[in-house]
Amino acid sequence: MNQETLSMAVQLAGCEYRFACQPSEREELLDAARYLDLKMREIRDHGGKTLNAQALAVMAALNLSHELLRQQRQYAEADRLVKNQVRDLLQKVDAALSHATPTGV
Repeated sequence: MNQETLSMAVQLAGCEYRFACQPSEREELLDAARYLDLKMREIRDHGGKTLNAQALAVMAALNLSHELLRQQRQYAEADRLVKNQVRDLLQKVDAALSHATPTGV
């Protein structure tokens, strides 16, 4: 391991995993690990008690991927709506300006 990486250990559903990361990424990766651990525990606590850590991780990854894709679709739809509203407003402004009588300066 070089000077620019550090070794980290995280707990996911009771199992320890080690990995290397950049010091600047440490806190974000710890937050991500805590969130993934929470999701894995939720799955286990809601009927997944017989699943091993790998199965819990796959199910959590699938759930998180689904959430991410849903949010991306919602963002894209909101972005599309905003762009349409801006376009409509610009057309109204252009129309109003084209009908305005110029004043002498």
